[in-house]
Amino acid sequence: MQSSGRWTKEQLKLAFYLYCQLPFGKLHRRNPEIIHLAQLIGRTPSAVAMKLVNFASLDPAIINTGRHGLGNASTLDHEIWDDFNSDWEKLAIECQYLREGLESEQKVPHTGILDDYLGEFDLHDFTGETKRVVTEQRVKQSFFRRAVLSSYQGRCCMSGLSEPKLLVASHIVPWSKDKINRLNPRNGLCLSALHDKAFDYGFITLTNDLRILVSSEFIHGKDDFIKRVILPLHGFEIIKPERFLPDVSFVAYHRQEIFLDNRKG
Repeated sequence: MQSSGRWTKEQLKLAFYLYCQLPFGKLHRRNPEIIHLAQLIGRTPSAVAMKLVNFASLDPAIINTGRHGLGNASTLDHEIWDDFNSDWEKLAIECQYLREGLESEQKVPHTGILDDYLGEFDLHDFTGETKRVVTEQRVKQSFFRRAVLSSYQGRCCMSGLSEPKLLVASHIVPWSKDKINRLNPRNGLCLSALHDKAFDYGFITLTNDLRILVSSEFIHGKDDFIKRVILPLHGFEIIKPERFLPDVSFVAYHRQEIFLDNRKG
């Protein structure tokens, strides 16, 4: 039975959770994941798709490209946006449990969010509290990966590589350094495995206007591959995401604390 009343906070959380993980171009009523969520919360696929586009109207990265969503986000929509930005980790776990609870209650077959990630792991090897901890870790990793890769349309923002198996949702501020922003998509870059390693080790970084800086260690090095593949990136602007533009404070941290040229001496 479809509902036409006001959206509840739980419904909005689930909608925003999905919004974060779908490319902007797939926020339509024919998307299977939107259809699935609509079934779970008793809304039409059109209503869910419309709500996701409402959330887009709150995203500065969307607005700055001239797209404005539907522009009629509610006060509660704003509250959900602020809630997630205050504690991404807590909300991601809460939403996944909400989804699973609704699927179990309605006897709806599980689909979607974790299939790509959890399929690689045998959770039958774990029991009790350990299984819960491992599952929640996978939920977090899956959410961050999907949110980052979908924002960059599944392309490395430095090379343009689009092979999913070679792409990494790379943290700008390392996972271990900022618990609050571990799952914040604005703390992520979609990078190839190669560029991810170079970024993690400080061989490359970004300016505040998202141009690539290559370390002098690479610039003055002798490796031919580095000269062909990495050095030409110096000074070029990254391919910007459709949404969740990297936070300048995270970029500045990486440049000041991790970039090799600023750590020497």
